[in-house]
Parts: sequence; C-alpha cells; structure tokens
Amino acid sequence: AGKALAVDRNRFSEFITERIEENGKIKLIRDEFTEIDSKDQALTIIASGPLTSENLSEKILEITDSENLYFYDSISPIINAESIDFSKTFRASRYENDSSGVGDYINCPLDRSQYENLVNEIINGEKIETHEFEKTGYFESCMPVEVICERGFDTLRFGPMKPVGLTDPNTGKTPYAVLQLRTENREESMYNLVGFQTKLKYPEQKRIFRKIPGLENAEFYRYGSVHRNTYINSPTVLNRFLQLKENNNIFFAGQITGVEGYVESAAMGIVAGVNCVRALQGKELIPLPAETSIGSLISYITDDGRKDFQPININFGLYPGFDKKMSRVEKRESIARRAIEQIELYKKKIYN
Repeated sequence: AGKALAVDRNRFSEFITERIEENGKIKLIRDEFTEIDSKDQALTIIASGPLTSENLSEKILEITDSENLYFYDSISPIINAESIDFSKTFRASRYENDSSGVGDYINCPLDRSQYENLVNEIINGEKIETHEFEKTGYFESCMPVEVICERGFDTLRFGPMKPVGLTDPNTGKTPYAVLQLRTENREESMYNLVGFQTKLKYPEQKRIFRKIPGLENAEFYRYGSVHRNTYINSPTVLNRFLQLKENNNIFFAGQITGVEGYVESAAMGIVAGVNCVRALQGKELIPLPAETSIGSLISYITDDGRKDFQPININFGLYPGFDKKMSRVEKRESIARRAIEQIELYKKKIYN
C-alpha cells in the first residue's frame, strides 16, 4: 500500500490458522464458546473480536457487570494538536461554565458563508455505502454529521455546531456556527471533532474538514466512521495487565479491548499472553512502560478517568510528552528512541 502499512486479510488469516494447527501444544476446538464461569474460572484469555456472538456477549456482560457492550461504533475524527492554527480559534466553554477557568474546548468559529459551504460539502461528499446493521436506523446520540445536515440546512448549527453561549474574543460576538474540539488525552496532543462522526470517505474527510477555520492543515490521527463493533468499556473493567479488575483470572485481548488495527489487536494478544503465562508461573506481572507504543495504547484504554471511551489506533498523540520544546520531527525521533530504550528494558525484566 505504498508508504502505508496494510494487511492482506486472507493471507494473514490463513497464516495464523496454519501456525495454530501446526502447534502441538495447542488443542484446537472448533466450537462456539459460550460459558464463562464465576470466580473459579481457570486462567482464561477472551479474544472474541468485534463480532462476538450474542451468547458470549451476554456472558461478558455478566462478568464485567456492565449494562451494555458497545455494539454500534460511531466515532469522530481525531487530529494532531500541533496541526491546529490556534490564531483562528479561541478557547472557551459554553457560557464560560468550566472548572479550569481557561475553557474546556478549542472553538473554530464559522461565519454564514463558511458554514453554508461546509454543509454543502458534507451533503455532496463521497460516502461509504450503507451497511446492513445501519438499516434499522441510527442512534440519535451518534448520528453521522451528513445525516444531520440532510435533516435541514440549519440542523447542524442547532446541534453539534451551535454557537449559543460562546463569544469569540477576537470579534466580541457570537459566531454563526462553531466546531468544538475536545482534548483526547492529558497531554492535550490530540483533539476530537465533537459531533462529527461520519460515513464520508477518508480523503473526503480530509478535504472537507480542512475547510473549517483553524483546520486548514489538520493532520488526522483517526478518521471518523460508523461501523458494527463489539468492545468492552476497558477503562472501567480492565487493569494495565488486561485483566478484569474484579477477576484477575480472566484476561481480554484483541480488538474487543477497544483498540483498532491488526498490529494493535495482535499486540494486545501478546501482552495478555505474556501476563497470563507469568500469572500461571506465579511471577509478578510487569506493566509495559507508557513510553512504548503498546504501553501508551494500554495506558489509554485502561485509564479509569476516561469518559466516552471509543476505540483507537496507536499514534504519536498517545505518548507522554517532554519538558522542552522541540520541532515535530525532533519530537517524533525522541519518542521513537525513548520507546526503543524502554521496550528493551521491559524485555530484560520479563525474560530474566
């Protein structure tokens, strides 16, 4: 896929299946797994994926003491904070009602012509075709932005982009419409486009959303999407070893933990496997450093202070920052060097 990392799904699946079948230490049972016992459950890793069956889903609900799993995933784009033009934005909370005193959101103000152009672009942009699970209708709380626009020209301006309670300090007036950006992490290196979950194709998202003031050079860490997905609310139920907080004999791995991507899902399996073996051997479990790629992702999905949890890929915005200022290239090189150093230290600990 050019400079991008891509996976041939069929070849990948065939390769993994062959390795499992050829491994004499694995007893392969091709049957539906539906039972998860109570606290007497033997050491178990659940890696049932985003299309977990209804029967197993019900058992997972029981052991996680959850009201529901996330069966329907509608996510907004996430962008790199360093790519925002802050000279065109202002920080504020609606009605200035926030505890920090500096405003919880970055606000991108639009005048009438900018708003009208944005709505037209969203309505006419190329979109992914409708999936079977969508035909029953969308949840109001995760309505794709293009569906909102199709309900009426001003619907978006009275919904996610409503300017009420916001005053642009550059003009002293309330903007015609406002896109709010919400921070995704403590370091404030990633921002979410609030209310902009979408079925627009990725190139269209990049082209159209860059028309919003302040986002002309936006770098997208994750694009918006609407898709069928089953994942647990990891921040509330998993610890950093991918164990259930209420039952350390049960581990979760793969995409069901709330990660996106083949590499990330496989990495969760490796981590769960290493920790499960150490638990079986009676050894201390050692957390992956947050400075590593996998460790930064685990820190994100198991952060119990996280609200509105949604799946995510590994990206540069997840890593802890540095005290000193540096260019984007310098920062990423420093992150990479530090990650390699930390993963080598981790390997020494777990293999000794």
